[in-house]
Amino acid sequence: MEGSLKEETQLIQRLRTNLESCILGKEKEIELLMTALLAEGHVLLEDVPGTGKTVLIKALAKSIQGQYRRIQCNPDLLPTDITGVSIFHPKEESFLFRPGPVMTNILLADEINRATTKTQSALLEAMEERHVTVDGECYELPKPFLLLATQNPIDFEGTYILPEAQLDRFMMKFSLGYPNELTELEMVTAQSRKHPLDELQPVATTEQIIQLQSLARQTHIDNAVAHYAVQVSRLTRENPAIFLGASPRATLSLVQAAKAFAFLRGREYVIPDDIKELTPHVLGHRIILQSEARMEGATISSVLETVFRQVRVPVRLEK
Repeated sequence: MEGSLKEETQLIQRLRTNLESCILGKEKEIELLMTALLAEGHVLLEDVPGTGKTVLIKALAKSIQGQYRRIQCNPDLLPTDITGVSIFHPKEESFLFRPGPVMTNILLADEINRATTKTQSALLEAMEERHVTVDGECYELPKPFLLLATQNPIDFEGTYILPEAQLDRFMMKFSLGYPNELTELEMVTAQSRKHPLDELQPVATTEQIIQLQSLARQTHIDNAVAHYAVQVSRLTRENPAIFLGASPRATLSLVQAAKAFAFLRGREYVIPDDIKELTPHVLGHRIILQSEARMEGATISSVLETVFRQVRVPVRLEK
């Protein structure tokens, strides 16, 4: 058992090292991405262009020997351009399914908010149920399946705001942000010779990732810690500054992410700090503030801080 655990720890470290070699100075964000991967959740990356979002996603796909597909979203994109389409084959005298790019392990939906709402909705079934339905036939997606969508926070023209139903299906939302000066200098120096993806080698297989996902699900969460997560979610629904609070799906995502987060950090159990650290990334994009609260200067972060002050942190009693 110990030998197996050591092997899994080494596998996680190799994967982390691979990603950190491509995106410098973003250890926390890489840990969040790995958390979503092991928790079988999808990620929304909201950031300005050129911060390395696509490189990070490609590095992840290459590191786990997974299939990678990219959808460049725009208003002309159709739902069948994502899910696939049935085409009549004259020789066979039957319809044959031609899979779309969604049939992959790592799917990048680049600038997802440039696709129309009808096209965006084509991803809902895939995100939640891990299959797509075309002409009445259901097709299972490969395992593992991870959707990573990007959007530019400063673009408004020609964009379509993601509806709450779709935002709720993203386990996490976070940004990479700009690197600091020394990191940017190191990046410029290193990439003047070669691109980090060119020599990146796989360090895991998709089968190993599925095994890690299974182990992450088995991470223990005490009832008191689970209640702590539930209280946080419920208080977002009762706070007067919040128009729309976190859904029960959000609570489930928070617990699943916390279990994977604890597993990544080498623990067999979830602690309250895991819940607190992940809450802004798991619940933040699901919360809508009252317009009056926004005008008074309230932010998602400040409101969540208020929520945490209202919740009693469970304490482990020593026997």
